[in-house]
Amino acid sequence: MLTSQKKQGDFYMIRDNYLDINKIVKDKKIFRLFRAVENHGGALRFVGGAVRNALRGIEGSDLDLATDLTPEELVEACTEHGLKTVPIGIKFGTVGVVINDKILEVTSLRKDIKSDGRHSDVVFTTDWEIDASRRDLTINAVYADEKGNVFDYYNGISDLENGIVRFIGNPNIRIKEDYLRILRFFRFYADFGIGEIDEKSLKACKNNCDGLKQLSGERIRDELSKILLSNQAAKVTKIMADNGILDNILPKMKHFENMEFIIKLCCKYQLQPNWLRRLFICFNPDKMLAENLSTRLKLSKKDRLLFVSWAVNNLDLKQLTNEKYLMMMIYRLGKDFCYHKLILEMAQQNQDIENISELLQFIQKMEIPIFPIKGRDLIAQGLKENAQIGLTLKKLENKWIESGFSLNRDELLSMAV
Repeated sequence: MLTSQKKQGDFYMIRDNYLDINKIVKDKKIFRLFRAVENHGGALRFVGGAVRNALRGIEGSDLDLATDLTPEELVEACTEHGLKTVPIGIKFGTVGVVINDKILEVTSLRKDIKSDGRHSDVVFTTDWEIDASRRDLTINAVYADEKGNVFDYYNGISDLENGIVRFIGNPNIRIKEDYLRILRFFRFYADFGIGEIDEKSLKACKNNCDGLKQLSGERIRDELSKILLSNQAAKVTKIMADNGILDNILPKMKHFENMEFIIKLCCKYQLQPNWLRRLFICFNPDKMLAENLSTRLKLSKKDRLLFVSWAVNNLDLKQLTNEKYLMMMIYRLGKDFCYHKLILEMAQQNQDIENISELLQFIQKMEIPIFPIKGRDLIAQGLKENAQIGLTLKKLENKWIESGFSLNRDELLSMAV
């Protein structure tokens, strides 16, 4: 049933019993929280990703909830009903409520009064439409109560159905409230957009992209990684590059045809998407650029080492079907490196290998052999100088690798002198 309600001269839509709430709620104990808020004279609704994804039939999303109670009133309501709360952001209106040892974030309805592009000063309100107006995109400003009634103040449902991703109200104002919204716009266009990108929103992103310099590398990395994991990553990152969106914070992205190849390759062989691979394929960097990108995006030590190693070491794609060669590379460079680098080499050369699934399984299952000779073994053979011992170890290890790891300890020791 579709109904409308007039409010302050505008019309917004309420869709009664529109959403199967079971698509959002997996733990029924959450309804204790709804009763606590209701008994305290307030209302509680799901909002954002959980509602958006449920409307699209997508499972899995963090639960975000909104209430017209103030944080203090919410804490009182929970205490009265035996629910534990955690003060995770009361200053900004967010209270953590513990349900089955999991913390649910509940945020009081807010109105922005001042913003510096990263953080906003807020006051609390009881007006749901005002709270909706401060959110970024129409598709993220849809609310649902525990009965499945849906509250849509900015035609978010229609936009979601038609693959339209756009800001609420004036996009320049929305972006200036938090410059991360530029990247969020492209992320959600990558996930939900159909057809041409919204020109008004794109123009605002382009005009305000200097503001991205205010953001930390971690925030940029987290949003960019989500864009790169989309099946539309090549299309969307090309739009971003063509409009100079990231020019102030990263080198120019390119090689979009290689990214498109790697996306299709992963779909064809049902390989797990990897955002770091897609970042690498965009730039095909040398060591210096790989280190630069790792620093700018604040990659973890593990990711940084892997990312730079792709730039430093190359595999011979033609020899990869040779089991002996592949074993040598796995031993020298590790499983993770060889697994990802094989996919990257295929994408860089736009070449499909028919037995790629078998090769990748071989890499994952191979037990990396252990070199059977130690320095003490050579000392026992009569070698004394450290330099000589080191050179001999390296020489014997190379012979062992070239033999396909078949030479045993005694055979190797016989070659030591």
